[in-house]
Amino acid sequence: MLGLDRRTASYTWTVVFILLLLRVVYLIRETLFIFVVALLFAYLLWPLVKFLDRWLPGRSKALALGIVYLSLIGLLIVVGIAVGSRVVLQANALAARVPELLSKLEQPAAATAPPSIPTVKATVVSALRKQLVEHSRDLLSLLPNAALSVLSHAGSLIFVVLVPILSFFFLKDGRVIRSSVLGALAEGSRRDMINEIAADLHLLLAQYMRALVLLAAAVFLAYGVFFPLLGVPYGILLAAIAFPLEFLPMVGPLAGSVIILLVAGLSGFHHLLLLLAFLAAFRVFQDYVLAPRLLSSGMELHPLVIIFGVLAGGYIAGIAGSFLSVPILATLRIVYRQLQKRPLGSRLRSPETGTA
Repeated sequence: MLGLDRRTASYTWTVVFILLLLRVVYLIRETLFIFVVALLFAYLLWPLVKFLDRWLPGRSKALALGIVYLSLIGLLIVVGIAVGSRVVLQANALAARVPELLSKLEQPAAATAPPSIPTVKATVVSALRKQLVEHSRDLLSLLPNAALSVLSHAGSLIFVVLVPILSFFFLKDGRVIRSSVLGALAEGSRRDMINEIAADLHLLLAQYMRALVLLAAAVFLAYGVFFPLLGVPYGILLAAIAFPLEFLPMVGPLAGSVIILLVAGLSGFHHLLLLLAFLAAFRVFQDYVLAPRLLSSGMELHPLVIIFGVLAGGYIAGIAGSFLSVPILATLRIVYRQLQKRPLGSRLRSPETGTA
């Protein structure tokens, strides 16, 4: 009627449907983020639930879930009492010293040449000091509450309440949800391919969440033990700030190292080179020894791809985009590898008629 054949009309409606779907996803992005975080949290608890479900009498998943949740609450209470109080004390102490630290930045540099003969070095040092004063004031003002602000930003009441509840249902009815979704998406050979993708994605997300938590815990333990031994000011606070930053690939650890060196240097710590060497050595151990042992082969992404994904995700969706960038890229890689396993003809062939 409009000069379009049936195939062209079908393609046109498909494009329109995809655009509308993307628009809907954008509008409900905050709700989707809560569900995605709940799903990742469920994958974090899934190995424990699976282990208890296997050994408990009667193989009751509800009982296993109850034990895991009660244990998690108890662990959070113990850690909060043991570590949280020290973090708050050091944060208050650092907040009280912020004016003093800023006054150190504002002090003029010692004269290295007669005033009448300004040198290039003096000019550069003066310019750097001015920029440092201007940009460090806000940073130092935010540092005492940096760890708590990260939690409060993602810790609204609805977020804190919904994530464990949704994770409970994901763990309890995960198999039913997966079967329903796969049954609605495809049939025949296409369903087999999606089943394989879902299985690979299941293992990937479970290992990824386990690796993230273990890597962040390793950072907190290493910093929390080494900094007090070395005499780094506010060591527990800095370790607590580095812990959540570890969940942002590459960018987060770099920002944490910069914050640690800035606070230590302005607080009068005299072994900055030793601290820098420790941070560099631990980063090498974390990235090239510990992380490869924890992550699966599906997470082997080139550093350039990770940097691009983190920056692009941060530009599109802020911290949430940076956090989800690596799982999304790894998922796309899994889909691509599954498509490569099948010849083009088998993907185009209709499962009902066996013809293209």
